[in-house]
Parts: sequence; structure tokens; C-alpha cells
Amino acid sequence: MATTKGGRGYHQRDQTLGYLLIVPAFLWLALLVAYPFFMAIYYSMSEVVLGGESTFVGLRNFQRLFQDEIFLRTVRNSFVYTISAVTLKAVAGLLLALLLKRVWKFKRLIRACILLPWVIPSALSALAWLWMYDSLYSVLTWTLNWFIRLQFLRYFGFSEDQIFDLMDRFNLMPLEINWLGHPGLAMASVIVVNTWVGLPFFAITLLAGLISISPEYYEAAEVDGAGVWAQFFHITLPLLKPVLAVVLLFSTIFTFADFNIVYVLTRGGPMNSTHLFATLTNAYAFESLQIGKGAAVSLFMFPILVIVVFFQLRYIRKE
Repeated sequence: MATTKGGRGYHQRDQTLGYLLIVPAFLWLALLVAYPFFMAIYYSMSEVVLGGESTFVGLRNFQRLFQDEIFLRTVRNSFVYTISAVTLKAVAGLLLALLLKRVWKFKRLIRACILLPWVIPSALSALAWLWMYDSLYSVLTWTLNWFIRLQFLRYFGFSEDQIFDLMDRFNLMPLEINWLGHPGLAMASVIVVNTWVGLPFFAITLLAGLISISPEYYEAAEVDGAGVWAQFFHITLPLLKPVLAVVLLFSTIFTFADFNIVYVLTRGGPMNSTHLFATLTNAYAFESLQIGKGAAVSLFMFPILVIVVFFQLRYIRKE
């Protein structure tokens, strides 16, 4: 009996110690996650006046959102941005991972260099891309002018003097592309930057999944006469699905809630064509001082992300 009591007392002390150890983490989450979340719910149901009293309005702020053309366009922008960027990152990341698996010389250096876009803060990366997209000094526009105009004509035997003479005679001015000033180009531009930033995360994670696949599967497939494509679709892709599903889950959440890239490059413009939920929340709550409306926009992301996470986690558990 003494042993039983001693064991039970030790178990109780151990259990109590476990609860005590998670108290700091619980308080930290309550302070930084739970409190702002419940405050956002309160603000979304209130008419907030800075320096004055808040008035409870119920769901009126959410009703106003469905009558707001900018918000409805933001919903569409968010889905276009997320689906396009995540798809590009998944496809390009898988291709890059397959290439990295075959690289043996300087593989550590190459993998470290590929991680740079993901390691560098996204705001700094967006500033570099802002210069590259500049309407007057864009290196992208200069490159397109050089290769499309000069190199294309030179391919047909024209000298450089003849090329400039033709450009003057037919008034063929250099291309001037306003990457961030046209609604369609602006959305495509921010998607490209998000893809560039998130691509290393896909590539390195999928590379780890590829390395974990046993070579015996491929040796057996080669004995059976399976080609490269058959091995990819029947061995690589099925065994990589659990890893790919996890990466897609995290990337979808990060991309859907993205703020830095769009804010630095376009601030939601031109003509609200690149606004996402996060940037529109900032515009309403901090620029227009419509705090209740901004809180309602931020909370609108929550049920969408819950649905996405639910189905992706269900798929992951099934796999």
C-alpha cells in the first residue's frame, strides 16, 4: 500500500508540474492570440469612435460589407491571389525539388542560396521588387526592350544602326510597361513576388520528402519496365502526397493572410484591384478610422480559413 500511495503521489506531483510548465505558454497565447481575437469580435459589432464611447450595432458592420463593392472585389482578389500563388509555388517547388535531388556538387551551397528569398523578410524583398517594377527605371522593362526589340530584329540580320533607324522611321518607341499601374498587371506582379518568396519553402520541404522515399521502389519499378513518368505518377507523387498536403496547408494560410507584399508594392491599388483582406482591414481601420468595419473585414477571413484547414487536415489524416 505504501508503494501504491507513493506512486500515486509521484504521479500527482508529475501531473501538477506538467500543468505548471504549460501555464506560461497558455498565458502568452491568451495575451497575444485570444485577447486580440475577442477584442476584434467586440469591435466588429460596435461603432467605434476614437476618444469616445463605442456603440453596439450587432451585425450591421457585416451587412455593410456585403453592400460594399470594394469588399466584394477584395473577396475575389483574395481567392485569385491565393489559388494562383499556391498553385505556382506547388508546381515550381516540386520541379525545383526534383532538380535539387539530382544535384550533388555544391549541393549545400545551392540549397542555402535557394533559401535566401524565404529567409529575407518579405517587406525587404518587396522593396527590391518595387524598384524592379518601377515605371521609369524598371530592369524588367529594359530587359524586355533589349531582347524583344533589339535581339529579335538582329536575329533577322539587321545591324544595330539599322535597328535604330527602323525604330526612328516607324516611330517604334521602347516599351513602357507600368507594372503596378494597370489592374491586371498589378495583380500578376504581386502574385509573382509571392511565388518568388514562398517557392523555397515548397522546394526544400518537398526535397526532404523526396529524399525519404526508399530507392528500392524505383529499382523494383525499373525491373518491371516502368519509365520516368510512370515512376513519378505511381511512386513519387503518391508517397509525396502527405508532405505536399501539409505544405499546401501552411502556404494557403500564409498566402490568404498576406499583407507585406501587397502593402509595399501597391497598397491595394490601382483602383482597389489588389486589395486583400489584410490590406483592406488596414485601409478601413487605420487609414479611414472605421475600426468596426475593419474588424469585420479581418474576421471575415476566419471562417474561410477554418473551412480550408478543416478539409485539408481531414485529407492529411486520411492519407
